[in-house]
Amino acid sequence: MGRRLISSGSPFEAEIGYSRAVVEDGWVFVAGTTGFDYATMEISEDVTAQAEQTFCNIDKALREAGASMANVVRVRYILPDGADWEACWPVTRAWLGEVRPAATMIIAALQDPRMKIEIEVTARLPGEA
Repeated sequence: MGRRLISSGSPFEAEIGYSRAVVEDGWVFVAGTTGFDYATMEISEDVTAQAEQTFCNIDKALREAGASMANVVRVRYILPDGADWEACWPVTRAWLGEVRPAATMIIAALQDPRMKIEIEVTARLPGEA
């Protein structure tokens, strides 16, 4: 299986030089993803809404790759403000509560001050061993 690149259509991908996701050797690596609605390039001010949109963006990339949230084995959460983390728990539980991947939460500044959460996942394609 060769390398396949997946784009969300976000202008950030072309400007910075990355792909929303890369599929290779049975794995799907989804780049750090934020709560922008890529169709409108708008982002909510609410961290919970951003978390939900972020998972929608990740889900779309995974589906295009041939995987789903059920195939996620690793997740990294990055938030500029650790106080925002607990407000995201209901969203993370809704998307990954049954999957329970290995997870890390990091507090770090993000590229755009409007961004309140960034999420990165790694998934295994179904049927790959």
